[in-house]
Amino acid sequence: MCWGKPSTFDSPPPSPAFAELQTDINELTNNMDGVKIPFLDYRTYARRVLFPGVDDHPALQETSTPPSTEKGLRLFGQLLHTRPFLLTFIHTLESQRGFSMRDRGAVASLTMVALQGRLDYATGVLKQLLADLIEKNLQNRAHPKLLLRRTESVAEKMLTNWFTFLLHRFLKQQMEKGPIDAITGEARYSLSEDKLIRQQIDYKTLTLLCNPLEPPGGPAVPVKVLNCDSVTQVKEKLLDAVYRGVPYSQRPRAEDMELGQTAILPAAAAYMFFPQYVGHNATLFKMNQILYGKGTGHFKCAVVTDGSTVALVPRQASGYNIASSFTFTHSLSRYESLLRTSSSPESLRSRAPILTPDQDSGTRLWHLVKNHEHLGDPKEGERGSKMVSEIYLTRLLATKGTLQKFVDDLFETVFSTAHRASALPLPIKYMFDFLDEQAERRQIGDPDVRHTWKSNCLPLRFWVNVIKNPQFVFDIHKSSITDACLSVVAQTFMDSCSTSEHRLGKDSPSTKLLYAKDIPVYKGWVERYYRDITKMASISDQDMDAYLVEQSRQHAGEFNTLGALGELYSYVGRYRDEILTALERDAACRKHKLRLKLEQVITLVSGNS
Repeated sequence: MCWGKPSTFDSPPPSPAFAELQTDINELTNNMDGVKIPFLDYRTYARRVLFPGVDDHPALQETSTPPSTEKGLRLFGQLLHTRPFLLTFIHTLESQRGFSMRDRGAVASLTMVALQGRLDYATGVLKQLLADLIEKNLQNRAHPKLLLRRTESVAEKMLTNWFTFLLHRFLKQQMEKGPIDAITGEARYSLSEDKLIRQQIDYKTLTLLCNPLEPPGGPAVPVKVLNCDSVTQVKEKLLDAVYRGVPYSQRPRAEDMELGQTAILPAAAAYMFFPQYVGHNATLFKMNQILYGKGTGHFKCAVVTDGSTVALVPRQASGYNIASSFTFTHSLSRYESLLRTSSSPESLRSRAPILTPDQDSGTRLWHLVKNHEHLGDPKEGERGSKMVSEIYLTRLLATKGTLQKFVDDLFETVFSTAHRASALPLPIKYMFDFLDEQAERRQIGDPDVRHTWKSNCLPLRFWVNVIKNPQFVFDIHKSSITDACLSVVAQTFMDSCSTSEHRLGKDSPSTKLLYAKDIPVYKGWVERYYRDITKMASISDQDMDAYLVEQSRQHAGEFNTLGALGELYSYVGRYRDEILTALERDAACRKHKLRLKLEQVITLVSGNS
């Protein structure tokens, strides 16, 4: 596919697609008055960053511990608050061949949890670990710009967690317009080339009036849906509108609700009469076609049309449970497994015809787009089903243009020392000054190195994580199309922080070309941001310590420290001899008899193992 020259990626030309998206975005923003942003509480936010995908971690729940073991773990906690011990402990672990990348992340998170009550002490340890990492980097003659780029050390992960703890209060931050394939997640409007539907989709917008469950008899909420939306997608849009501003975890789930019409047959009845045609991902168009074309006059009433009044009914009250049948769920899980294990990315695209993953059950999963032509020649089908590049390009540009203001606002907020009267967080100035000090101490005069260290330290290590994973900060659901688009924004963010020149051509990735005009502007913002921070008055260690003590006080008791200590102690069990030997060799550790103290811990804990 020919993208043409980068210069073609200027402001998007006026088009029906752009007007459609802009209208929807305007309606969305105009309806946000009085809607509260569903921020996660500090504990949940920190847990999702430190222990992603884990809800039952020992550091997150109260556990019963035998008295002797508890005494030993508390003594171990005291050792962690002795700097020579903690530094030797971490360095010894990192020198072990069996200490994996996963272990490094776990130790960093557990250490920060164990030390959350003393963030001033934790900050001093982190600075020493970073200084040691810089020294090791230079001794190994690695390029200085590679420092902090990857999470290959406990220190780097601890730095991410440090910003996570300290920037929660400063964190302030939609996309599902147009058709979306319920199976592949591809969408008509996307910033990501990999998630863009490339065929022409004929669809209509319907406005449904949804009667809310609470309060009963409340005013109907108008909700825009598409006749190509799946039943589940319609339910999700209705829930989004009715429960706008309510945290996602406190809302009903689409799979727990049935879509019905007031005084009209619930849509779930279609499962009863035509289960071989209708599934959770059957579109309204397909459902209407089935009910209208095969049903009696009674069924014709069930056709969903513009202006229909609908209701979401809890499944247990609807009387129709076929929609949640094991057969459909089993078939869907088999198909999703097929998608994950497929060796060819092209097999995931919506050009594929309708797939029946389970011939025994007769359940069919309907793709939004079906290729009827050239079934015998895949290459012909590929050429015939793709839209011409001009339309394809226009679609990406329309989406980018619609979201431009929001992306600009995001970048402006992050790269501003006093954005909208919000002062620069102290930890940013403090850590940037520390990096400058380390560069001066090692006589690193290249300004690009300092710029890169700061970019790797904060934007790439913290902000990119937030941009790509908004569910870490907000109680929301992140769909696959949203995830793909956020990845494009995150890549643009990273490119804007780089000091390297990006040479673009017709073979460059679409994400690079899409924002080629904007990145130089964003780079200027980043440079100005770093320059302004350098000019600001330094923060004394005493003032920073006072700030950190207050942060520790505000969040005391958020985690089960004893559970974190137990998990961290497991590494003593794995590398007992190596840690004891290292404590004996280190002069400061010998002075404080830290080997003997750790042996006491081992005796207490092992007594109840």
